[in-house]
Amino acid sequence: MDVRTTSLMALLLASMTLLWEVAGAQTQSVSPPRRNTALHERLLTLDTHLDTPALLSRPGWSIMDRHDARNDLSQVDYPRMVRGGLDGGFWVIFTPQGARTPEATAQARDSALLTALRIREMVARHSDRFELALSSTDAQRIAAAGRRVVYMSIENGYPLAGDPTLLRTFYGMGVRLFGPVHTRNNDLADSSTDAVREWQGLSPLGKQFIAEANRLGIMLDASHASDEVLDQMLELSKTPVLLSHSGCKDVYAHPRNVDDERLRKLAAQGGVIQMNSLGGYLVAAADNPQRRQALAALDARFGPQNTLPPAKIRELAAARRAIDAQFPAARAGFEDFMRHVLHALEVVGPEHVGMGADWDGGGGVEGLEDVADLPKITQRLLAAGYSEQDLAAIWSGNVLRVLREVEEHAVRAKQQL
Repeated sequence: MDVRTTSLMALLLASMTLLWEVAGAQTQSVSPPRRNTALHERLLTLDTHLDTPALLSRPGWSIMDRHDARNDLSQVDYPRMVRGGLDGGFWVIFTPQGARTPEATAQARDSALLTALRIREMVARHSDRFELALSSTDAQRIAAAGRRVVYMSIENGYPLAGDPTLLRTFYGMGVRLFGPVHTRNNDLADSSTDAVREWQGLSPLGKQFIAEANRLGIMLDASHASDEVLDQMLELSKTPVLLSHSGCKDVYAHPRNVDDERLRKLAAQGGVIQMNSLGGYLVAAADNPQRRQALAALDARFGPQNTLPPAKIRELAAARRAIDAQFPAARAGFEDFMRHVLHALEVVGPEHVGMGADWDGGGGVEGLEDVADLPKITQRLLAAGYSEQDLAAIWSGNVLRVLREVEEHAVRAKQQL
Protein backbone atom coordinates (compact mmCIF):
# COMPACT_ATOMS: atom_id res chain seq x y z
CA MET A 1 0.00 0.00 0.00
CA ASP A 2 1.51 3.38 -1.01
CA VAL A 3 1.98 6.44 1.21
CA ARG A 4 -1.13 8.18 -0.19
CA THR A 5 -3.28 5.16 0.64
CA THR A 6 -1.81 4.91 4.16
CA SER A 7 -2.55 8.59 4.79
CA LEU A 8 -6.06 8.23 3.41
CA MET A 9 -6.77 5.27 5.67
CA ALA A 10 -5.54 7.20 8.72
CA LEU A 11 -8.03 9.93 7.84
CA LEU A 12 -10.80 7.38 7.30
CA LEU A 13 -10.16 5.72 10.66
CA ALA A 14 -10.37 9.08 12.38
CA SER A 15 -13.59 9.84 10.49
CA MET A 16 -15.10 6.51 11.50
CA THR A 17 -14.41 7.30 15.16
CA LEU A 18 -16.31 10.55 14.77
CA LEU A 19 -19.23 8.79 13.07
CA TRP A 20 -20.02 6.75 16.12
CA GLU A 21 -20.41 9.92 18.17
CA VAL A 22 -23.69 10.51 16.37
CA ALA A 23 -24.92 6.99 17.14
CA GLY A 24 -27.20 8.30 19.83
CA ALA A 25 -28.83 10.86 17.54
CA GLN A 26 -32.61 10.90 17.72
CA THR A 27 -34.53 9.50 14.75
CA GLN A 28 -38.10 10.26 13.85
CA SER A 29 -40.76 7.83 14.94
CA VAL A 30 -42.32 5.66 12.26
CA SER A 31 -45.43 3.68 13.10
CA PRO A 32 -45.22 0.31 11.37
CA PRO A 33 -48.37 -0.39 9.34
CA ARG A 34 -50.02 -3.79 9.32
CA ARG A 35 -48.28 -6.15 6.93
CA ASN A 36 -50.03 -8.43 4.51
CA THR A 37 -49.43 -11.89 5.96
CA ALA A 38 -48.53 -13.35 9.32
CA LEU A 39 -46.08 -15.72 7.64
CA HIS A 40 -44.19 -12.94 5.90
CA GLU A 41 -44.04 -11.19 9.28
CA ARG A 42 -42.35 -14.20 10.84
CA LEU A 43 -39.72 -14.66 8.13
CA LEU A 44 -36.24 -13.17 8.31
CA THR A 45 -36.14 -11.36 4.96
CA LEU A 46 -32.88 -10.21 3.36
CA ASP A 47 -32.17 -8.82 -0.11
CA THR A 48 -28.61 -9.21 -1.37
CA HIS A 49 -28.50 -6.18 -3.66
CA LEU A 50 -29.66 -2.84 -2.27
CA ASP A 51 -28.17 0.02 -4.31
CA THR A 52 -29.69 2.56 -1.91
CA PRO A 53 -26.29 3.85 -0.65
CA ALA A 54 -26.11 5.78 -3.94
CA LEU A 55 -28.95 7.94 -2.58
CA LEU A 56 -27.29 8.73 0.75
CA SER A 57 -25.40 11.66 -0.82
CA ARG A 58 -28.53 13.07 -2.50
CA PRO A 59 -29.36 16.53 -1.04
CA GLY A 60 -32.35 16.43 1.29
CA TRP A 61 -32.80 12.64 1.08
CA SER A 62 -33.12 10.64 4.30
CA ILE A 63 -33.45 6.91 4.82
CA MET A 64 -35.97 7.66 7.57
CA ASP A 65 -38.43 9.53 5.33
CA ARG A 66 -41.22 7.83 3.36
CA HIS A 67 -40.50 8.27 -0.34
CA ASP A 68 -42.20 6.83 -3.41
CA ALA A 69 -40.83 5.35 -6.59
CA ARG A 70 -43.08 7.39 -8.89
CA ASN A 71 -42.08 10.90 -7.75
CA ASP A 72 -38.85 10.34 -5.84
CA LEU A 73 -37.23 7.61 -7.99
CA SER A 74 -36.25 5.64 -4.89
CA GLN A 75 -37.40 2.21 -3.73
CA VAL A 76 -35.96 1.63 -0.26
CA ASP A 77 -36.34 3.57 2.95
CA TYR A 78 -37.09 2.68 6.56
CA PRO A 79 -40.89 3.15 6.40
CA ARG A 80 -41.20 1.01 3.27
CA MET A 81 -38.87 -1.63 4.72
CA VAL A 82 -41.26 -1.85 7.67
CA ARG A 83 -44.33 -1.98 5.45
CA GLY A 84 -42.86 -4.63 3.16
CA GLY A 85 -41.33 -6.70 5.92
CA LEU A 86 -37.76 -6.31 4.65
CA ASP A 87 -35.42 -6.95 7.57
CA GLY A 88 -32.37 -5.75 5.66
CA GLY A 89 -29.73 -7.08 3.35
CA PHE A 90 -26.51 -6.22 1.58
CA TRP A 91 -26.07 -2.48 1.00
CA VAL A 92 -23.94 -1.94 -2.08
CA ILE A 93 -20.75 0.05 -2.58
CA PHE A 94 -21.13 0.52 -6.32
CA THR A 95 -18.60 2.24 -8.58
CA PRO A 96 -19.29 2.73 -12.30
CA GLN A 97 -16.51 1.45 -14.53
CA GLY A 98 -14.21 4.24 -15.62
CA ALA A 99 -10.82 4.70 -17.22
CA ARG A 100 -8.27 2.04 -16.31
CA THR A 101 -5.47 4.40 -15.34
CA PRO A 102 -3.73 4.77 -11.96
CA GLU A 103 -5.23 8.23 -11.49
CA ALA A 104 -8.80 7.17 -12.31
CA THR A 105 -8.50 4.02 -10.21
CA ALA A 106 -7.27 6.04 -7.21
CA GLN A 107 -10.24 8.40 -7.59
CA ALA A 108 -12.60 5.43 -7.78
CA ARG A 109 -10.98 3.98 -4.66
CA ASP A 110 -11.58 7.18 -2.71
CA SER A 111 -15.20 7.32 -3.88
CA ALA A 112 -15.81 3.72 -2.81
CA LEU A 113 -14.30 4.37 0.62
CA LEU A 114 -16.56 7.39 1.06
CA THR A 115 -19.62 5.31 0.12
CA ALA A 116 -18.62 2.78 2.77
CA LEU A 117 -18.39 5.61 5.28
CA ARG A 118 -21.82 6.91 4.29
CA ILE A 119 -23.33 3.49 4.98
CA ARG A 120 -21.69 3.37 8.38
CA GLU A 121 -22.76 6.95 9.09
CA MET A 122 -26.38 6.03 8.26
CA VAL A 123 -26.19 3.15 10.73
CA ALA A 124 -24.56 5.31 13.41
CA ARG A 125 -27.03 8.17 13.03
CA HIS A 126 -30.04 5.82 13.23
CA SER A 127 -28.62 3.19 15.54
CA ASP A 128 -32.04 2.48 17.09
CA ARG A 129 -33.33 1.40 13.65
CA PHE A 130 -30.26 -0.06 11.88
CA GLU A 131 -27.24 -2.13 12.87
CA LEU A 132 -24.11 -3.16 10.99
CA ALA A 133 -23.90 -6.94 10.50
CA LEU A 134 -20.48 -8.57 10.33
CA SER A 135 -21.16 -12.29 10.68
CA SER A 136 -23.71 -14.88 9.63
CA THR A 137 -25.17 -14.94 13.15
CA ASP A 138 -25.77 -11.19 13.35
CA ALA A 139 -28.83 -10.96 11.09
CA GLN A 140 -31.23 -12.94 13.28
CA ARG A 141 -30.08 -11.16 16.44
CA ILE A 142 -30.42 -7.70 14.87
CA ALA A 143 -33.88 -8.42 13.46
CA ALA A 144 -35.03 -9.89 16.77
CA ALA A 145 -34.03 -6.62 18.44
CA GLY A 146 -36.28 -4.71 16.04
CA ARG A 147 -33.54 -3.15 13.93
CA ARG A 148 -32.79 -3.45 10.21
CA VAL A 149 -29.79 -5.49 9.09
CA VAL A 150 -26.95 -3.76 7.25
CA TYR A 151 -24.40 -6.03 5.59
CA MET A 152 -22.05 -4.33 3.12
CA SER A 153 -21.03 -5.47 -0.36
CA ILE A 154 -18.90 -4.27 -3.27
CA GLU A 155 -20.23 -4.24 -6.83
CA ASN A 156 -17.35 -3.82 -9.29
CA GLY A 157 -13.77 -4.39 -8.18
CA TYR A 158 -12.56 -1.46 -10.29
CA PRO A 159 -11.71 0.74 -7.25
CA LEU A 160 -9.49 -2.03 -5.84
CA ALA A 161 -7.73 -3.07 -9.04
CA GLY A 162 -4.55 -1.14 -8.30
CA ASP A 163 -4.03 -2.68 -4.87
CA PRO A 164 -5.27 -6.16 -3.87
CA THR A 165 -4.58 -5.38 -0.19
CA LEU A 166 -7.50 -2.94 -0.27
CA LEU A 167 -9.87 -5.89 -0.04
CA ARG A 168 -8.60 -6.33 3.51
CA THR A 169 -9.29 -2.64 4.19
CA PHE A 170 -12.88 -2.98 3.00
CA TYR A 171 -13.31 -6.18 5.02
CA GLY A 172 -12.30 -4.20 8.09
CA MET A 173 -14.98 -1.63 7.25
CA GLY A 174 -17.62 -4.37 7.09
CA VAL A 175 -17.70 -5.71 3.51
CA ARG A 176 -18.76 -9.37 3.35
CA LEU A 177 -19.63 -9.76 -0.36
CA PHE A 178 -17.46 -8.90 -3.37
CA GLY A 179 -18.29 -8.84 -7.09
CA PRO A 180 -15.25 -8.26 -9.32
CA VAL A 181 -16.88 -6.72 -12.41
CA HIS A 182 -19.85 -4.70 -13.67
CA THR A 183 -21.09 -3.98 -17.20
CA ARG A 184 -17.65 -3.52 -18.79
CA ASN A 185 -14.42 -5.46 -18.56
CA ASN A 186 -11.90 -4.28 -15.99
CA ASP A 187 -8.46 -5.33 -14.74
CA LEU A 188 -9.95 -8.26 -12.79
CA ALA A 189 -12.45 -9.95 -15.09
CA ASP A 190 -14.58 -9.98 -18.20
CA SER A 191 -18.12 -8.64 -18.01
CA SER A 192 -21.09 -10.55 -19.38
CA THR A 193 -22.18 -7.47 -21.31
CA ASP A 194 -18.90 -6.24 -22.80
CA ALA A 195 -18.53 -6.71 -26.56
CA VAL A 196 -15.17 -8.49 -26.23
CA ARG A 197 -13.64 -11.16 -23.99
CA GLU A 198 -10.41 -9.56 -22.88
CA TRP A 199 -9.25 -12.12 -20.32
CA GLN A 200 -11.30 -15.18 -21.32
CA GLY A 201 -12.56 -15.10 -17.74
CA LEU A 202 -10.59 -13.86 -14.75
CA SER A 203 -7.32 -11.99 -15.17
CA PRO A 204 -4.25 -13.14 -13.18
CA LEU A 205 -4.99 -10.28 -10.77
CA GLY A 206 -8.63 -11.33 -10.56
CA LYS A 207 -7.55 -14.82 -9.53
CA GLN A 208 -5.54 -13.26 -6.70
CA PHE A 209 -8.71 -11.52 -5.51
CA ILE A 210 -10.57 -14.85 -5.44
CA ALA A 211 -7.91 -16.31 -3.16
CA GLU A 212 -7.84 -13.20 -0.96
CA ALA A 213 -11.63 -13.17 -0.56
CA ASN A 214 -11.51 -16.84 0.48
CA ARG A 215 -8.74 -16.08 2.97
CA LEU A 216 -10.54 -13.12 4.53
CA GLY A 217 -14.02 -14.64 4.71
CA ILE A 218 -15.75 -12.59 1.99
CA MET A 219 -18.43 -14.16 -0.20
CA LEU A 220 -17.79 -14.07 -3.94
CA ASP A 221 -20.43 -12.61 -6.27
CA ALA A 222 -20.52 -13.61 -9.97
CA SER A 223 -23.43 -11.39 -11.03
CA HIS A 224 -22.47 -9.27 -14.06
CA ALA A 225 -19.51 -11.56 -14.73
CA SER A 226 -19.14 -13.51 -17.96
CA ASP A 227 -19.96 -17.22 -18.08
CA GLU A 228 -16.23 -17.97 -18.17
CA VAL A 229 -15.67 -15.94 -15.00
CA LEU A 230 -18.40 -17.92 -13.22
CA ASP A 231 -16.85 -21.17 -14.42
CA GLN A 232 -13.44 -20.14 -13.12
CA MET A 233 -14.83 -18.89 -9.82
CA LEU A 234 -16.48 -22.26 -9.28
CA GLU A 235 -13.19 -23.96 -10.09
CA LEU A 236 -10.92 -21.74 -7.99
CA SER A 237 -13.01 -20.73 -4.98
CA LYS A 238 -12.73 -22.84 -1.86
CA THR A 239 -16.18 -21.62 -0.79
CA PRO A 240 -19.63 -21.48 -2.46
CA VAL A 241 -20.27 -18.67 -4.94
CA LEU A 242 -23.24 -16.28 -4.86
CA LEU A 243 -25.10 -14.62 -7.72
CA SER A 244 -26.33 -11.56 -5.81
CA HIS A 245 -28.82 -10.35 -8.47
CA SER A 246 -29.22 -12.54 -11.55
CA GLY A 247 -31.85 -14.24 -13.72
CA CYS A 248 -32.31 -17.42 -15.74
CA LYS A 249 -30.97 -17.60 -19.29
CA ASP A 250 -33.30 -20.48 -20.12
CA VAL A 251 -36.25 -18.15 -19.46
CA TYR A 252 -34.77 -15.15 -21.27
CA ALA A 253 -31.44 -15.45 -23.07
CA HIS A 254 -29.84 -12.22 -21.91
CA PRO A 255 -26.04 -12.31 -21.44
CA ARG A 256 -26.50 -11.19 -17.81
CA ASN A 257 -28.51 -14.31 -17.01
CA VAL A 258 -27.22 -17.80 -16.15
CA ASP A 259 -28.06 -21.02 -17.99
CA ASP A 260 -29.45 -24.12 -16.29
CA GLU A 261 -26.23 -26.12 -16.62
CA ARG A 262 -24.26 -23.47 -14.74
CA LEU A 263 -27.03 -23.10 -12.17
CA ARG A 264 -26.72 -26.80 -11.41
CA LYS A 265 -22.94 -26.50 -11.08
CA LEU A 266 -23.41 -23.50 -8.79
CA ALA A 267 -25.83 -25.44 -6.60
CA ALA A 268 -23.64 -28.56 -6.58
CA GLN A 269 -20.94 -26.49 -4.87
CA GLY A 270 -23.39 -24.98 -2.39
CA GLY A 271 -23.94 -21.69 -4.20
CA VAL A 272 -27.10 -19.61 -4.49
CA ILE A 273 -28.77 -17.50 -7.18
CA GLN A 274 -30.51 -14.40 -5.80
CA MET A 275 -33.27 -13.32 -8.18
CA ASN A 276 -33.05 -9.99 -10.00
CA SER A 277 -36.13 -7.89 -10.87
CA LEU A 278 -34.63 -5.54 -13.46
CA GLY A 279 -37.08 -5.69 -16.36
CA GLY A 280 -34.52 -5.60 -19.16
CA TYR A 281 -33.07 -8.88 -17.90
CA LEU A 282 -36.46 -10.57 -17.50
CA VAL A 283 -38.09 -10.17 -20.92
CA ALA A 284 -37.10 -9.02 -24.40
CA ALA A 285 -38.06 -5.45 -25.26
CA ALA A 286 -38.24 -3.91 -28.72
CA ASP A 287 -35.70 -1.15 -29.26
CA ASN A 288 -37.23 2.30 -29.74
CA PRO A 289 -34.52 4.71 -30.98
CA GLN A 290 -36.66 7.78 -30.27
CA ARG A 291 -37.27 6.68 -26.70
CA ARG A 292 -33.59 5.83 -26.23
CA GLN A 293 -32.53 9.23 -27.55
CA ALA A 294 -35.07 11.05 -25.38
CA LEU A 295 -33.86 9.26 -22.23
CA ALA A 296 -30.22 9.98 -23.12
CA ALA A 297 -31.04 13.66 -23.56
CA LEU A 298 -32.82 13.65 -20.20
CA ASP A 299 -29.79 12.14 -18.48
CA ALA A 300 -27.53 14.75 -20.08
CA ARG A 301 -29.87 17.53 -18.99
CA PHE A 302 -30.14 16.54 -15.33
CA GLY A 303 -26.83 14.77 -14.66
CA PRO A 304 -26.24 12.32 -11.78
CA GLN A 305 -29.30 11.83 -9.58
CA ASN A 306 -27.27 11.78 -6.37
CA THR A 307 -26.49 15.50 -6.85
CA LEU A 308 -30.09 16.65 -7.35
CA PRO A 309 -32.24 18.31 -4.67
CA PRO A 310 -35.81 17.05 -4.11
CA ALA A 311 -37.46 19.56 -6.46
CA LYS A 312 -35.14 18.57 -9.32
CA ILE A 313 -35.79 14.87 -8.65
CA ARG A 314 -39.54 15.48 -8.94
CA GLU A 315 -38.95 17.41 -12.16
CA LEU A 316 -36.84 14.55 -13.52
CA ALA A 317 -39.50 11.99 -12.56
CA ALA A 318 -42.20 14.02 -14.31
CA ALA A 319 -40.04 14.32 -17.45
CA ARG A 320 -39.53 10.56 -17.48
CA ARG A 321 -43.27 10.00 -17.25
CA ALA A 322 -43.74 12.35 -20.20
CA ILE A 323 -41.29 10.26 -22.23
CA ASP A 324 -43.16 7.11 -21.21
CA ALA A 325 -46.37 8.68 -22.49
CA GLN A 326 -44.84 9.91 -25.75
CA PHE A 327 -42.80 6.79 -26.48
CA PRO A 328 -44.50 4.00 -24.53
CA ALA A 329 -42.61 0.77 -23.93
CA ALA A 330 -43.92 -2.55 -22.69
CA ARG A 331 -42.85 -3.07 -19.11
CA ALA A 332 -42.01 -6.34 -17.42
CA GLY A 333 -44.55 -7.39 -14.81
CA PHE A 334 -44.66 -9.31 -11.56
CA GLU A 335 -45.34 -12.63 -13.29
CA ASP A 336 -42.33 -12.10 -15.58
CA PHE A 337 -40.19 -11.81 -12.46
CA MET A 338 -41.85 -14.84 -10.86
CA ARG A 339 -41.27 -16.87 -14.04
CA HIS A 340 -37.52 -16.56 -13.40
CA VAL A 341 -37.91 -17.29 -9.69
CA LEU A 342 -40.04 -20.39 -10.24
CA HIS A 343 -37.73 -21.65 -12.97
CA ALA A 344 -34.69 -21.36 -10.73
CA LEU A 345 -36.57 -23.14 -7.95
CA GLU A 346 -37.46 -25.95 -10.32
CA VAL A 347 -33.86 -26.32 -11.55
CA VAL A 348 -31.90 -26.13 -8.27
CA GLY A 349 -34.51 -26.26 -5.50
CA PRO A 350 -35.35 -23.85 -2.67
CA GLU A 351 -31.97 -24.53 -0.98
CA HIS A 352 -30.18 -22.56 -3.72
CA VAL A 353 -32.47 -19.61 -4.53
CA GLY A 354 -32.84 -16.24 -2.82
CA MET A 355 -33.80 -12.62 -3.45
CA GLY A 356 -31.60 -9.82 -4.80
CA ALA A 357 -33.98 -7.57 -6.69
CA ASP A 358 -31.57 -4.71 -7.56
CA TRP A 359 -33.59 -2.11 -5.68
CA ASP A 360 -32.50 1.47 -6.43
CA GLY A 361 -30.29 0.08 -9.17
CA GLY A 362 -32.86 -0.43 -11.90
CA GLY A 363 -34.93 -3.22 -10.36
CA GLY A 364 -38.68 -3.27 -9.98
CA VAL A 365 -41.46 -4.27 -12.36
CA GLU A 366 -45.14 -3.57 -12.80
CA GLY A 367 -46.75 -4.83 -9.60
CA LEU A 368 -43.45 -4.99 -7.71
CA GLU A 369 -42.49 -1.33 -7.58
CA ASP A 370 -40.53 -1.09 -4.34
CA VAL A 371 -39.80 -3.00 -1.13
CA ALA A 372 -43.29 -2.30 0.22
CA ASP A 373 -44.53 -4.90 -2.29
CA LEU A 374 -42.37 -7.79 -1.05
CA PRO A 375 -45.18 -9.74 0.67
CA LYS A 376 -46.56 -10.42 -2.84
CA ILE A 377 -43.56 -12.69 -3.47
CA THR A 378 -44.26 -14.71 -0.34
CA GLN A 379 -47.93 -15.04 -1.27
CA ARG A 380 -47.06 -16.15 -4.81
CA LEU A 381 -44.59 -18.77 -3.59
CA LEU A 382 -47.14 -20.11 -1.12
CA ALA A 383 -49.65 -20.36 -3.96
CA ALA A 384 -47.04 -22.31 -5.95
CA GLY A 385 -46.82 -24.86 -3.14
CA TYR A 386 -43.66 -23.84 -1.33
CA SER A 387 -43.60 -24.34 2.44
CA GLU A 388 -42.67 -21.99 5.28
CA GLN A 389 -39.38 -23.87 5.57
CA ASP A 390 -38.71 -23.27 1.88
CA LEU A 391 -39.56 -19.60 2.23
CA ALA A 392 -37.28 -19.20 5.23
CA ALA A 393 -34.42 -20.59 3.16
CA ILE A 394 -35.23 -18.42 0.14
CA TRP A 395 -35.62 -15.17 2.07
CA SER A 396 -32.42 -15.45 4.12
CA GLY A 397 -31.40 -18.96 5.15
CA ASN A 398 -29.50 -19.77 1.98
CA VAL A 399 -27.35 -16.66 1.83
CA LEU A 400 -26.59 -16.87 5.56
CA ARG A 401 -25.57 -20.51 5.13
CA VAL A 402 -23.12 -19.49 2.38
CA LEU A 403 -21.74 -16.71 4.59
CA ARG A 404 -21.31 -19.18 7.45
CA GLU A 405 -19.39 -21.59 5.22
CA VAL A 406 -17.19 -18.73 4.00
CA GLU A 407 -16.48 -17.70 7.60
CA GLU A 408 -15.65 -21.26 8.63
CA HIS A 409 -13.23 -21.65 5.72
CA ALA A 410 -11.44 -18.43 6.68
CA VAL A 411 -11.04 -19.67 10.26
CA ARG A 412 -9.62 -23.00 9.08
CA ALA A 413 -7.24 -21.23 6.70
CA LYS A 414 -5.87 -19.08 9.53
CA GLN A 415 -5.44 -22.12 11.77
CA GLN A 416 -3.30 -23.80 9.09
CA LEU A 417 -0.83 -20.90 8.90
